[in-house]
Amino acid sequence: MDFSLLMFLLLLIAGGIWLYDRFVGQPARKRDSRSADSKEPVAVEYAKAFFPVILFVFVLRSFLVEPFHIPSGSMMPGLVPGDFILVNKYSYGIRLPVINTKVIDLGRPKRGDVVVFRYPEDPSVNYIKRAIGLPGDRIVYTNKTLYINGNQVPQYGVEPEMMRESNQRLTQMKKIIENLEGVKYSIYIDPASSQQTFEITVPDNHYFVMGDNRDRSNDSRYWGFVPDRNLVGRAFFIWLSWDRQSTEGWFWNRILWRRMGTSII
Repeated sequence: MDFSLLMFLLLLIAGGIWLYDRFVGQPARKRDSRSADSKEPVAVEYAKAFFPVILFVFVLRSFLVEPFHIPSGSMMPGLVPGDFILVNKYSYGIRLPVINTKVIDLGRPKRGDVVVFRYPEDPSVNYIKRAIGLPGDRIVYTNKTLYINGNQVPQYGVEPEMMRESNQRLTQMKKIIENLEGVKYSIYIDPASSQQTFEITVPDNHYFVMGDNRDRSNDSRYWGFVPDRNLVGRAFFIWLSWDRQSTEGWFWNRILWRRMGTSII
């Protein structure tokens, strides 16, 4: 079940119990104050205790920030499996929770933003990629180089780096700095993978996204564009990072302290 829907249902249940007791239960107990059963029911006590907490979490996650974790290596080297991130929920507009309908338009993704969105082929699944193309952009990808509206996206600082695959296999990649309209970030290119060439125009109210791990990413090259209605928010902060591949030592020995507290570019 979707977490937002679960929180919403818990909020309704706790609030319903509280309101029922306020207008029905309390008057009845006052009329029967001498009865042994006139004390406040346990369910009401729990509802009163948890309702403010559930409401706070629901509002925080729905309109301000929401935590996510990175399950795959598609955004390496910037984001690695085991990273726990925060996502700004209002960067791209205020949306009603559960039904995900935008009610206030506060902005749109910019080229280079790291965005979280609901996967178009299965909206129950959240994906994270980098926004490359905006509505109306002409995107060309050839020789593992991006061209946007006829302009090449600069690449420099090429250096070899070993990347650990999920199966523990090490693969030598090219680590390259890409500069997308002033947003500088690192990408991985696999020299051994096949060349890919395509040319496409981004339709209105849609976005073209790619993973930074270019040859290990399931993105817009394969399943199409991200509709504006599927946007969740902009990733901006790593608050915890966990070494999922290590099995030795206590849990705190598996925390990647150097990654914690870093901004997402």
